Amino acid sequence: MSPPRSTVHRYYVHSWGIDRDPPVLLLHGFTGHGGSWAEAGGRFAEQGYHVLAPDLLGHGRSSHPSESDRYEMAHAGADLEGLLEESGETEVHLLGYSMGGRLALFFALNYPKQVRTLTLVGASPGIASAVGRAERRERDDGLAVRIEREGIGAFVDYWESLPLWNSQRSNLSTAQRRRLREQRLQNRPRGLANSLRGMGTGAQPSLHSALPTLPAPTLLLVGAEDERFVAVNRLMAQSIPRASLAVIPETGHAVHLERPQEFAGIVLDFWRSTESSGTLTSQM
Repeated sequence: MSPPRSTVHRYYVHSWGIDRDPPVLLLHGFTGHGGSWAEAGGRFAEQGYHVLAPDLLGHGRSSHPSESDRYEMAHAGADLEGLLEESGETEVHLLGYSMGGRLALFFALNYPKQVRTLTLVGASPGIASAVGRAERRERDDGLAVRIEREGIGAFVDYWESLPLWNSQRSNLSTAQRRRLREQRLQNRPRGLANSLRGMGTGAQPSLHSALPTLPAPTLLLVGAEDERFVAVNRLMAQSIPRASLAVIPETGHAVHLERPQEFAGIVLDFWRSTESSGTLTSQM
C-alpha cells in the first residue's frame, strides 16, 4: 500500500554505525524519540549494523503538524518509505516498540519488500472490533484534549503513574527513570495530542486479519509482567507464519530498557539466524 505522498514534514534521524553495514530501522514508542534507542543502537552498531532511529512525527525534533490526520499510519508508512529511499536503504531489519511496534507491523504488511526481518517489542495488531476501536478512540481523544489543556508536565505525571510502568520502579535506577522523565518532558502538547488522535490504538486500522499474510521472519518480544501484551503476543505468534515469541521474566512493557543486555542478545541472535538460514520457524 503506497498512498500519495502527503505534505513533506521534517524528520530528525538518529544513527549509529557505518552506512555500508546491514541496515536497521528502530521505531520508538509514544512519548519517546529516536534517541531513546541510544543504548541498543550502540550495541547493534558494535556488532556491525548501521542503525537508523527517526523521531516519529509529533515527537522529539521531527515536525509537529497541526492536522491530526497527517499522523495516520498510511502517511507514517509512506514517510518511512521516503526516509529509507533518501538514506539509500532498500531492505532493513525493522524493530518497533509499543506505538512504534504497531507502525512497524503496518509497514511490514504494506511494504514487505523493504523488510528483511521484523521485531516487535510490547506491540499489538490494534483492536479487532469496531466497537472496541471506537471506545478507545474516545478515550484517546479525551487524553489528547487533556494534554492540550493541562500541558506536558501534568500529562507526564499522569503517564508515569500508570500500572504499565510498575516494573520500571525495580528494573530501572533512579537516574534512569529521571532521564526518561526528562526526555518525556521535552515533547510538545500538540505533537503528542495529534499522535494519539491520528495513530493511537483506536485510530489505527486493525491488522489482525492480515497477520497470516506477513512474509517477514518475525520476533515477538514481551515482558512476562506485561500480562495483557503477553496474551496478545501469544495469539499473534499463532497467526504469523514465521514467528518466534520470547517472553522475558521479571520484565514489563519496555523490555529494551529494563533488560538491555538480554534484549540486544536475543535480537542479534535472531538477525544472525535469519541472515545465515533465511528462515525462522521455531517458538522460543
